[in-house]
Amino acid sequence: MSAPAPARTPAIRLHHCPQTRSMRSLWLIRELGLEAEVITHPFDRALRDPAYLALSPAGRVPALELDGETLFETGAITELLCERFSPDGLGRDPGHPERGAFLVWIHFAETLSQHVAALTQQHVMLYEDAMRSPVVMRLEAKRLAKCYEAIEARLSETGCDSLLAGGFSAADISVGQAVYMGQYFVTLDGFPRSAAWYAAISARPGFQAALPAPGEGIYDRAFYPPWEATP
Repeated sequence: MSAPAPARTPAIRLHHCPQTRSMRSLWLIRELGLEAEVITHPFDRALRDPAYLALSPAGRVPALELDGETLFETGAITELLCERFSPDGLGRDPGHPERGAFLVWIHFAETLSQHVAALTQQHVMLYEDAMRSPVVMRLEAKRLAKCYEAIEARLSETGCDSLLAGGFSAADISVGQAVYMGQYFVTLDGFPRSAAWYAAISARPGFQAALPAPGEGIYDRAFYPPWEATP
């Protein structure tokens, strides 16, 4: 009898820009212990190149190539990777009692990211002060703080240091990455459970392996407070 063929390692290629949503997918890949080719792109007009638009039609990161299939939304990437490689670990498979909460919190991460994106545009991407709006800055910062309130309430509900009572999962990765970005604009001061949760998950080797190298990334300072409106 011939020996069984060895398990094939999946071909994974992640298109990534430091300090963007693609960090979410990179962190998950590291936590899963998967081998992946990480292609780092500059966060500029290169993402509008036709070759890249063939992978991600909106010209955004991440794009994930997995065994010839391409995905380009972090929620979909998270669900697929968990279902394939960790359905009962970092994921919660269909039929699991925490499946609904798992999906809710994975996709809630995008709500946070939308506010972070608006704040990043206001503080970083708009290159002339006249283009920036103190009103938008304050409004989006308040909306981000409301998201922190939701996380704080959820952690009080689970009574543990994870968003799901069953323990650390890709939901913590997704939301944790958004909070990592969010703290450039709104701190976790006043959210003690969230601060403790974030301190624990950000100490994980997978998170550390997904951080940008010195000098990489979008932000050039540790914190961007909202501007005061001028009369």
